[in-house]
Amino acid sequence: MNAVDRPEVVVDLAAVRHDVAVLRARVAPARMMTVVKADGYGHGMVEVARAARQAGTDWLGVATPVEALALRAAGDTGPLLCWLSVPADDLAPLVAAGVDLTAYSPAEVAAVVEAASRAGRPARLQLKVDTGLHRGGALPADWPDLVAAARAAEEAGAVRVTGVWSHFAASEDPAHPANDAQEAVFRAALEVVAAAGLEPEVRHLANSAAALLRPSAHFDLVRCGIASYGIDPAPDLPDAAFPGGRPDLVPAMTVRAPLVLSKSLAAGDGVSYGHTWVAPAATTVGLVPLGYGDGVPRHAAAGVGTDQAAEVLVGGRRRPVRGRVCMDQLVVDLDGETFPPGTPVVLFGPGRDGEPTALDWARACGTIDYEVVTRFRGRARRVHVDSAVDGAVDGAVDGAVDGAADGAADDGTDGGDR
Repeated sequence: MNAVDRPEVVVDLAAVRHDVAVLRARVAPARMMTVVKADGYGHGMVEVARAARQAGTDWLGVATPVEALALRAAGDTGPLLCWLSVPADDLAPLVAAGVDLTAYSPAEVAAVVEAASRAGRPARLQLKVDTGLHRGGALPADWPDLVAAARAAEEAGAVRVTGVWSHFAASEDPAHPANDAQEAVFRAALEVVAAAGLEPEVRHLANSAAALLRPSAHFDLVRCGIASYGIDPAPDLPDAAFPGGRPDLVPAMTVRAPLVLSKSLAAGDGVSYGHTWVAPAATTVGLVPLGYGDGVPRHAAAGVGTDQAAEVLVGGRRRPVRGRVCMDQLVVDLDGETFPPGTPVVLFGPGRDGEPTALDWARACGTIDYEVVTRFRGRARRVHVDSAVDGAVDGAVDGAVDGAADGAADDGTDGGDR
């Protein structure tokens, strides 16, 4: 492993391209949306958006207007959906930028119409139906009113209804009854749309898990978030559960830091705040300059809200976190060994060199790997690399990603039909 001179989050854009290309091929002929909200799930929104466009993704998806406008400011002009505005948001700049907005209610349709008037052009509008997640979207009882409002706005020339969509609640569990129920509600909602005379460009329901596990829900477009970053959306399922087999996804993020020091402890010595871990025998520990201020879960050690300790890779072996994670640092058990300052420590990565994965950390911390990777947006510098150009990055991504996006579109920032 190469030397590490400071804490860093390394994101391999070749892995992102590989994962998007794999997913895009899996869901064809449906089109592909790569979700880059929350700063690209902690991977860097602008950089991963460009990589996804290079791999041929048709759409990008974000939650907030700020995210959408940041992508436009960075030069992206391809199809882009935004789905979570608040009443205080000024939607006119998004209309002017050709961003697809989402409405959950007739009042939101009215807000989009007003924004279109100020922008001086029709808005691109998608409608979301709540099929059972009971988060955003119109309930089935309210859906006809939303569709009617959108139809009236389209007839008036204020909007173009470009999409209809919803979101699964339990698609990572193929046997969950909510999946069939939600798809049935979505199909009924599409019938209402067709009866109103609307002809949306895209109909989409599937997230990462449904894209891989439920072909019936692909419709015109699938939205892949976490899988686009190489993280399996249904890690507890056997390979046989995936139509076509489990896809070859490559995790794009590696979090690493230099060891600051090693020291010896005697039996009975406590570690970190509250002495939640006490050495049962003489050992050595190492200090790592990453903490919850950088995104490390505070309860990553056994006995601190969990029965399992998260581990890091030091000196070719996994070492458990000991004691409470602090704001700026954490302590790991070196089991009697010592290492010089600057020795590389890998918190998690793709797992190909024996290092823990984001899923390992999630299981140790009682959360999901989505949260683990998204948390790392603190002080650790984020470094974007491209192993397909520069060679493998400490073995994190090997030649399997080389050429994964061969034949894919270029970076998608030169516009085209939306």
